[in-house]
Amino acid sequence: MGGGHGGNTTYKGVTLHHPKRWHTVTGKGLCAVMWFWVLYRAKQDGPVVLGWRHPWEGHDDHSHGHGDKH
Repeated sequence: MGGGHGGNTTYKGVTLHHPKRWHTVTGKGLCAVMWFWVLYRAKQDGPVVLGWRHPWEGHDDHSHGHGDKH
């Protein structure tokens, strides 16, 4: 069962297998993507979440040349 190849570490009767390189690199890459997403959303929604701005107050100045018709 499981084979005995590769590096293993045994500590107090528990054997831990070392992860393959692609597992480590993929995990670090996905972790970076997650933190970029969290920080991006914090930048976008932070003032509303912290109560500094109401969500119904609009988004900066998006007049787009509508004039006074609205």
